[in-house]
Amino acid sequence: MRRIRTVLLASLVGAPLAMGAVATTATAAEIPGAYIVTLKSGDPAAAADDARTRHGATVSHVYRYAMRGYAGHMSPRAAAAVARQDGVASVVADQTVTAAAQTLPTGINRIDGELSSTRSGDGTGAVNVDVAVIDTGIDLTHPDLNVVGGKNCSNGRSYADGNGHGSHVAGTIGAKDDGIGVVGVAPGARLWAVRVLNNQGSGSWSSIICGLDYVTGNAGTIEVANMSLGGTGTDTGCNDGGMHQAICRSVAAGVTYAVAAGNEADDAKNHVPAAYDEVMTVSALADFDGNPGGLGAPTCRADVDDTFADFSNFGADVDLIAPGVCIYSTWKGGGYNTISGTSMATPHVTGGAALYKSTHPTASPAQVKSALQAAGTTNWNNADDRDRVKEPLLNVSAF
Repeated sequence: MRRIRTVLLASLVGAPLAMGAVATTATAAEIPGAYIVTLKSGDPAAAADDARTRHGATVSHVYRYAMRGYAGHMSPRAAAAVARQDGVASVVADQTVTAAAQTLPTGINRIDGELSSTRSGDGTGAVNVDVAVIDTGIDLTHPDLNVVGGKNCSNGRSYADGNGHGSHVAGTIGAKDDGIGVVGVAPGARLWAVRVLNNQGSGSWSSIICGLDYVTGNAGTIEVANMSLGGTGTDTGCNDGGMHQAICRSVAAGVTYAVAAGNEADDAKNHVPAAYDEVMTVSALADFDGNPGGLGAPTCRADVDDTFADFSNFGADVDLIAPGVCIYSTWKGGGYNTISGTSMATPHVTGGAALYKSTHPTASPAQVKSALQAAGTTNWNNADDRDRVKEPLLNVSAF
């Protein structure tokens, strides 16, 4: 898998990275000796056992829902032998990716989250929706977060957050309306911590597919998923034998995905999963005061209020824009932190999708995307020529 940078915006080209704070771009690189095997037919567990016995493979994941197959380490010769077996559809190299970061946060204020009729106002955090955070994990004991379960697809022994990025994303999505800390877009939403990135915010395609497999296997419960991560790559179609295939099947199972556009100031078509048509790709707005008008003074970083964030990816693959600069949210260790990135913009859209699903439970992922785009406004830009495409700014007051 290729290694990608994380603006705490995990890449899916190799080791997944979280997309949060703006960082330097990483080079794409395959993981030596690591492969993802997709089956045409047969039992994935039996195929994985066969690879262990016949080819000396070390199997790390077995996939049953988002795709049928397994991932693991083996020699190139063994990988070639597996590819020739009946019932094997493809064998692709694994790649690296990386992570791409009570007051009313400016981002929640700007999208009118506090005006939504479905937000919980009784302190219980009772928005009736389940959201997966596919990231570095979540602080499982944070008093402001309603974590109900999860899956560890990375290293370590649990799906708890050892980085902070996943907890920050989770807070923007669903921090409780309980009078302490911050409040999220869908307060108190039931959060599922799907840890696919390690404590450094790095991961792999195979670990991300493990997370997608878990979400898809629980599609009867989990309605919306956030992927603030990414890596270099292009839209290769739904039969790539890798991450795109897994996302396509997960969307087909009814899960709505919001993903970070990336923090390279580049066209999003060069980054995955941002380039995929099946997801909602989110760019970042620089907003320092939570209000339109371009009057906010820079706070945690230099940029211009009410303009396209200087680090944000752009282009025709972007579906929505949301606040992503100097966003205050929950953090690991029961704390709070302010960071920037398209990783921070994405959970605003995830929260918006969660609100919509809470009152439109039968809506398809395509219908959710259309509803969020229709509710947004394109009248957000303060004469900024950095914006190449006029995507609508999220607004959830009608949900």
